[in-house]
Amino acid sequence: MQVQVNGEWRDFPDDSTVAQLVEVAGIPERGVAVALNGEVVRRGEWTETVVAKGARIDILTAVQGG
Repeated sequence: MQVQVNGEWRDFPDDSTVAQLVEVAGIPERGVAVALNGEVVRRGEWTETVVAKGARIDILTAVQGG
């Protein structure tokens, strides 16, 4: 299935979860927030939240500095 991750269309297996998408995207889980179609997904729900075809995922990483 195709899912838009941070503005880029990518292919993922059907019934992928948010946790699987973060892992496949190669993004470390520490300091990361995920929004699915504009709604924040709590980290404790990543393994349960299945992503639908055509969904929009925004993966944001914390940046330190000033």
